[in-house]
Amino acid sequence: MASKSALKAKAARIRLLLFDVDGVLTDGTIVLHGDGTESKAFHVRDGAGIVYARRAGIETGLLSARQSAATAERAAQLAIRLVAQAKGDKLEAYTEILRRRKLTDAEVAYMGDDLLDLPVLGRAGLSAAPADAAPEVRARVDFVAKAPGGRGAARELVELVLDAQQAWARVTDEPRAGRR
Repeated sequence: MASKSALKAKAARIRLLLFDVDGVLTDGTIVLHGDGTESKAFHVRDGAGIVYARRAGIETGLLSARQSAATAERAAQLAIRLVAQAKGDKLEAYTEILRRRKLTDAEVAYMGDDLLDLPVLGRAGLSAAPADAAPEVRARVDFVAKAPGGRGAARELVELVLDAQQAWARVTDEPRAGRR
């Protein structure tokens, strides 16, 4: 994990917050119904954090190895336009996102939870994981949230970035007394 000052410096440069879905925005549980559809549970505070990031002028996006209608619907609800699903090679998809958005690694924060995320976590300017991420992931990231996936971990990353950019009060009308 990065020192507090190094973490703040990395967070201050972020222009894109990119999240894995299963295990980050959800707890990783996928409920398959008899008709082939699926259900996922998303935490409302993670969603609010994504809205706050957008208000601060930070783009948000989803990068998932799986194709899911539930993920597409949640992205639509949150007005997330950058949605890359069914991306088995996440690093290739990440590289393409940076090319299209004209961003550098240093301008991207990525939160992932499992081994498939390690190549992207190794490149992103700010790497993050939920509290319940795989041990190999937690050992290699700059920031480990206190909350598990699907229970506020993404919100913690958003707050870290917005605090570093002194944008929290501006987008929420709430001061950050004594936080981070």
